[in-house]
Amino acid sequence: MRALSSRLHGVLMQQLRGSGQRGPGVSLRALSSSAQEAFKGAPEELSGHNYESLQVTSAQKHVLHVQLNRPEKRNAMNKAFWRELVECFQKISQDSDCRAVVLSGAGKMFTSGIDIMDMAHLLQAPGDDAARTAWYLRDLISKFQKTFTVIEKCPKPVIAAIHGGCIGAGVDLITACDIRYCAQDAFFQVKEVDLGLAADVGTLQRLPKVIGNQSLVNELTFTARRMMADEALDSGLVSRVFPDKDNMLNAAFALAAEISSKSPVAVQGSKINLIYSRDHSVDESLDYMATWNMSMLQTQDIIKSVQAAMEKKDTKSATFSKL
Repeated sequence: MRALSSRLHGVLMQQLRGSGQRGPGVSLRALSSSAQEAFKGAPEELSGHNYESLQVTSAQKHVLHVQLNRPEKRNAMNKAFWRELVECFQKISQDSDCRAVVLSGAGKMFTSGIDIMDMAHLLQAPGDDAARTAWYLRDLISKFQKTFTVIEKCPKPVIAAIHGGCIGAGVDLITACDIRYCAQDAFFQVKEVDLGLAADVGTLQRLPKVIGNQSLVNELTFTARRMMADEALDSGLVSRVFPDKDNMLNAAFALAAEISSKSPVAVQGSKINLIYSRDHSVDESLDYMATWNMSMLQTQDIIKSVQAAMEKKDTKSATFSKL
C-alpha cells in the first residue's frame, strides 16, 4: 500500500508540475457527470433538528434538505425562525456526514419575508433614552444578520431552490447561499424601502457581489420592483430556471448529490477560499490559499481520487472519510 501511495503521489506531482508525463492509461481529466439519483421517496426526518419554523430531512446520502416550514404564513420569518436557522446551520456545520444542503420553502412560495406582526414588538426598545435605544437596536440587527451569515460560514455548500415569491429578507437569505436555482414562477423583491427602511441583514452587502451590476442593484433596491425568473437568470442571481417546483427540486437534489460525491476536503476548502477571495485582494487570497493547502494537500482524498482515475473509474467510486 505504501508503494502504491508513493506511485500515486508521484503521478499527481507530475500533473501539478505540468510535466505531461503520465503512467500508461492514466487520465486526470475531470470526471464530472450529472447525478443519476435525484430525491426519491419519503424524506427521513432528522432527530436533533426539531424546529417550529423549519423542517430538516435527510434527502439522500450526505445531503440534507432544510425547508422553511410555515406554509400557512407564506413562510414568513417569525421570532422562532431567526433563532432556529442559526441553531440549524451550526449543527449542520458540525455534521460530519453532511456534504451539501438544499434550502427550499414549503407551500406556495419560498418566503414572504419578515413576519411583521410577529416581530413588531421587538422594535420597541425598553426605556426612553435615545442612546440606549440605539444600542438595543444595534444588538438586535446584529443578531438578525448572524442568522444569514451562519449559512455563508457553514463549510457545506448550500443550494437555494426558490419558487414563488422571494421577498424582502428572503433576498438577504438566498444571497448568503452558494448556488441558486429557481422555478419559472419565482420572483425576487427587495421590499424594504416600501416599509420605510433600508435592508439591513445582507442584501445591500451581498447582492452587488452576486450579480455584479450596481445599476441594477440600485434600481431594485430604490424601487422595490419585482425581478422575475428570466431576469434573475440573465443578471446572474440564479444559475438555472426550471418549469416548476418539482423539476427545480429534482435538479437541486441531483446537483447536491454530484457535489457530495466529491472530496469533502476539496469542496469545503473551495467554499471557504472562494468567500475569502471575494472579500480580499488577489495577493492576500493567494497567500491564504497557500497557507490553507500546505496542510490540505496532505489529505488521502487526493490519493483516492488519482487512484480512481488511474484505474479508469468514475471518481464517484472513491470513498472519502467523513469531515
